[in-house]
Amino acid sequence: MIARNIPTTTDTGDFQPRRIAIFRALYLGDLLLAVPALRAIRRGYPDAEITLIGLPWAASFAERFGAYVDRFVAFAGYPGLAEVPVVPERVAAFLTEQRAYGYDLAIQMHGSGRFSNCFVAALGARAAAGYYQGTPSAGLTLAAPYPDDRPELLRNLGLAALLGLPADDMRMEFPLRPRDLAEADALLGPHARGGLCFGLHPGAKAPARRWPAEYFVTLGAALARRYGARIVVTGGPGEEAIAGAVAAGIGDAALNLAGKTSLGGLAAVISRLDLFIGNDTGPSHLAHALRTPSITLFGPVDVRRWAPLDRARHVVLREPVPCSPCGYVECPIDHRCLRWITPDRVLQAAGRFLRKGAVA
Repeated sequence: MIARNIPTTTDTGDFQPRRIAIFRALYLGDLLLAVPALRAIRRGYPDAEITLIGLPWAASFAERFGAYVDRFVAFAGYPGLAEVPVVPERVAAFLTEQRAYGYDLAIQMHGSGRFSNCFVAALGARAAAGYYQGTPSAGLTLAAPYPDDRPELLRNLGLAALLGLPADDMRMEFPLRPRDLAEADALLGPHARGGLCFGLHPGAKAPARRWPAEYFVTLGAALARRYGARIVVTGGPGEEAIAGAVAAGIGDAALNLAGKTSLGGLAAVISRLDLFIGNDTGPSHLAHALRTPSITLFGPVDVRRWAPLDRARHVVLREPVPCSPCGYVECPIDHRCLRWITPDRVLQAAGRFLRKGAVA
């Protein structure tokens, strides 16, 4: 069921909002999976000013995707949304400022809408669109039930379709700039010249999402030994220790770039790789966007939601244990969802890439 109470028709020829706000205050992978929807909204409303309301880190993301986003506003928090601590005075001032800006359309692209629909309604736009669970939210003028059984990329595109916009372009993307490529070349140096170069990303925000570090060591050493490959170990801020331990365990074949790359530089490094292997994290989604062949190790997360749509170039490995998916940040038992995925199993998957010519 679609609930409609929009002040003008959603046909793109008639409803032409001047100012659009899109709320998605989440992390790298979440925003990469929203890019097809941002592209669809831009194509549907080419003359509108599109504002992304996101976490502070995403200012650089919005700037990179200037073809789809004109303006960035840092989310100031809202009751029920855990991404930013709630300071009542700051929230009130933020909402006053946003209401005064005068959005014509606000799009809730931040989950099922339990709390985010209230936030989007508080922006005071003439029309608001989003998903809901249970009964339609009073704050939405255009709404549909939250499709919790769909991949995240398609769920985001569904919001464009809800607005009556064409939503059939599912391509992921991440624009690389000359300075990104120059950074990657400087960091990789001779490590990426000739022969195979594989990437390993052992980190993840939640410990429950991390394949064991010792498994990465075993895998990296085996890849180097069997294929004569160079191994690039990547990691973001806070992941230096685990990446350093993995690189040290692999030995001379490994180059540790953890904490040394900008976002664009990391993406350019991944674009230079023959194969990227990592946990379900933002860099894995970068590999998907850059069409670098990849193997992603899935544990507690819902694979239906977060797995890449292209399963030929991007392989998913998981162990279908009864307790997965779950919401634990740290596994309360034995981490079987990831521990039972052996290094040999991943090595065999990498070998299949080589045999079918997808790598090299």
